[in-house]
Amino acid sequence: MAQLEGYYFSAALSCTFLVSCLLFSAFSRALREPYMDEIFHLPQAQRYCEGHFSLSQWDPMITTLPGLYLVSVGVVKPAIWIFGWSEHVVCSIGMLRFVNLLFSVGNFYLLYLLFRKVQPRNKAASSIQRVLSTLTLAVFPTLYFFNFLYYTEAGSMFFTLFAYLMCLYGNHKTSAFLGFCGFMFRQTNIIWSVFCAGNVIAQKLTEAWKTELQKKEDRLPPIKGPFATFRKILQFLLAYSMSFKNLSVLFRLTWPYILLGFLFCVFVVVNGGIVIGDRSSHEACLHFPQLFYFFSFTLFFSFPHLLSPGKIKTFLSLVWKRRILFFVVTLVSVFLVWKFTYAHKYLLADNRHYTFYVWKRVFQRYEIVKYLLVPAYIFAGWSIADSLKSKSVFWNLMFFICLFIVIVPQKLLEFRYFILPYVIYRLNIPLPPTSRLVCELSCYAIVNFITFYLFLNKTFQWPNSQDIQRFMW
Repeated sequence: MAQLEGYYFSAALSCTFLVSCLLFSAFSRALREPYMDEIFHLPQAQRYCEGHFSLSQWDPMITTLPGLYLVSVGVVKPAIWIFGWSEHVVCSIGMLRFVNLLFSVGNFYLLYLLFRKVQPRNKAASSIQRVLSTLTLAVFPTLYFFNFLYYTEAGSMFFTLFAYLMCLYGNHKTSAFLGFCGFMFRQTNIIWSVFCAGNVIAQKLTEAWKTELQKKEDRLPPIKGPFATFRKILQFLLAYSMSFKNLSVLFRLTWPYILLGFLFCVFVVVNGGIVIGDRSSHEACLHFPQLFYFFSFTLFFSFPHLLSPGKIKTFLSLVWKRRILFFVVTLVSVFLVWKFTYAHKYLLADNRHYTFYVWKRVFQRYEIVKYLLVPAYIFAGWSIADSLKSKSVFWNLMFFICLFIVIVPQKLLEFRYFILPYVIYRLNIPLPPTSRLVCELSCYAIVNFITFYLFLNKTFQWPNSQDIQRFMW
């Protein structure tokens, strides 16, 4: 079976890379000039490729650190010495974009390794399920599209997944270093290094919690009521954190992440914020509905696992049993939508992105729509939490805290911001049956086909510009 799984994996990777190369060729023919954010990234990478690393050569419109450019130079520059290619060829648009295609191969392999590590190895988890899950996430539409443009998504995903894998294997110093590399691609990736530290802490807390539950005489006083478990866990956490021995054990395990967090704080203080370059369009705010958008996004792309008549029936039954709780949750959600909904100027003005049409045709058409969607948001959030019930309560706590910190401060509704939390989520739910995986993969293939068709063939122009515009995520 292990040998067969190797064949399945090799076939899936080879076929995916072949299709990617064909799509890359189509992109290269259609896009001979930088497009969208590439107008900032590509010239900056070419300056680095030519050896111009001084701050005076930095484009002030770029808001991320130079990780993508440094890695790109390290990948393409040796071609001058190995193949004798000219600097003009090596630093061309096509070669720099190809770096992300190489990252996509690395991401495919890392996803497979993570599925083997995260998912428990039992008879129910077959080889074909692991390989199909890997293939499905590798062609996840929002991520897969950016493998063909010179954006930070592919590299950011690579180093974050690599850091997570090393964390699961207990190589925490390596994980923290890889987390730093991910931070160099996108500053918010520091949160996923915090998640890696949280993963370690959650594991220790789970072990201690199980020991607590197995004791014949519980030290904690008996508690009754609807929130008994929550209060009991809270008391356990307080007692655990009061122990110097427990804290010292956690410190010894997580000090590389703590050091990385300290360096991040130094960066924020010296830089005067998390964003470098142009900050006018990247203002932090408490955009609570971003969580609801992420829940909807996840429900849409994971509907074979999250949406079924049985799940809806279970949810409605739970709502009826705990109607007061859900009524309060609904009121709070409506209040958050009312007071904390923001529409970024890019969202309202840039009709090249799908989010522009989602906002215009769903949220702007009728004011009441954003409130009517609250029950759907609650169902999506519950369904996501229910699919993670195989993970410990402490793991869930760490994940949702990190999700909150990554998503909520973003004022702009941008599907790219959801890629990493979605992949982390999808890696950690139990392996679905093969039939659902095939359904999910088929849907992703259809969405990808439509996306690439629109991008490559359905171009348009703005009235005040001669440039060709394209639809994209």
